[in-house]
Amino acid sequence: MSDVARRIDELETRIAHQDKTIADLNEMITAQWRKMDALEFQLRRFGEELQSMDSAEAQANQRPPHY
Repeated sequence: MSDVARRIDELETRIAHQDKTIADLNEMITAQWRKMDALEFQLRRFGEELQSMDSAEAQANQRPPHY
């Protein structure tokens, strides 16, 4: 095998490994993105629940109008 052919084979091998690494990283990023979306949804929901609990508590602590 000539030196040029060997170098081409090495480059093709490197590119194949880099393509695999890029695909793996892309999968990880996609999975993390989905988790972040789910966590943002939960955080929003908990915030809404907290606001509704705060407003319900504030209403419960108000004096009735006949006082």
